Amino acid sequence: MASLTPEQKYDLITRNLQEVLGGDEIKKILAERDLKLYWGTAPTGRPHIGYFVPMSKIADFLAAGVEVKILLADLHAFLDNMKAPLELVHHRVKYYEALIKAILTSIGVPIEKLTFVVGSSFELSKEYTMDNFKLAACVTEHDAKKAGAEVVKQVASPLLSGLLYPGMQALDEQYLGVDTQFGGVDQRKIFVLAEKYLPQLGYAKRSHLMNPMVPGLAGAKMSSSDPDSKIDFLDDAKTVQKKIKKAFCEEGNITDNGLLSFIKSVYFPVKSLSTDKPQFVCPRPEKWGGDIVFNDYATLEKDFENKQLHPGDLKGGVIAALNELLDPIRKVFEDPELMKLNELAYPPPPAKEKKKKEKKKHGKPEGKENQATESKEAVPAAESK
Repeated sequence: MASLTPEQKYDLITRNLQEVLGGDEIKKILAERDLKLYWGTAPTGRPHIGYFVPMSKIADFLAAGVEVKILLADLHAFLDNMKAPLELVHHRVKYYEALIKAILTSIGVPIEKLTFVVGSSFELSKEYTMDNFKLAACVTEHDAKKAGAEVVKQVASPLLSGLLYPGMQALDEQYLGVDTQFGGVDQRKIFVLAEKYLPQLGYAKRSHLMNPMVPGLAGAKMSSSDPDSKIDFLDDAKTVQKKIKKAFCEEGNITDNGLLSFIKSVYFPVKSLSTDKPQFVCPRPEKWGGDIVFNDYATLEKDFENKQLHPGDLKGGVIAALNELLDPIRKVFEDPELMKLNELAYPPPPAKEKKKKEKKKHGKPEGKENQATESKEAVPAAESK
């Protein structure tokens, strides 16, 4: 945005972030030209509402004149302990791109200036492969494992692929031609690895921007692989209501509360994109005092901590807020082509075959004499051990 000063651009770029590495370098670049940045996502599980956090920041980046590239990291999706088989990754790349565009459009973000890049379009090149080998020759096993600890799926017997993941994410900064990489604070160790090792290959050290992570409904990190911890973008209203009602929300607890984190990190920032005076409303019957309206997060948190806001009322507000944000995205995916893409990307699990119980056959004695003889001479097979 031409009317903004470099200082104003920097403030917009870094607002609502948890951490910035290399802020001084970003200021130097902004004094000369617009910033170039990339945000990457591996198309594995269904994206959840936590994605609203980077989407709202991408809106800030674009408003500050940043050249934004979105990396659809298909090879990373495969490398991460084979979370997504290669035959599904192709469909999921298309699904993620369609969904990200729908999310950004729903919150009023222009997508014309965005560039989408598929990882395999450059990560399989001769030059990238050679650099990957060079990186493997200088990165220690300890550093690679440590870097991916919070991002790569941790298992008892880890695969070698998990050690390649962090280095490739570092190399992507060079091959995408950016000044800065943006991601969740869970990516911090990978960012530090990139800052340490890219200069050893003769490449520039990049800056890194990190947004806070949205806790799951049970208090831990919201994860695409844990359906009970998250709200998917295409969850219907009944599913949203069911999940929120089951969510952990202890009265007065503001520390381990995924619902409060959603309001703070998602709802207020997203609504601030379209209005200077965002509101969060907890619907309540008139006989109990009517709706409760909050004009800022700080007041909401204080009231909940002081037990002036009941968990049930908070949950009612979150249900209404979620459905407000999700409705436009659900409508986009009512398109037959996108519905088909959804099924291709995430086919329903095969129905489990019900095993038929075999009825035990008990032979009937032909006569009393035979029955008496058998009882004296042998033990029936059904009773033998």
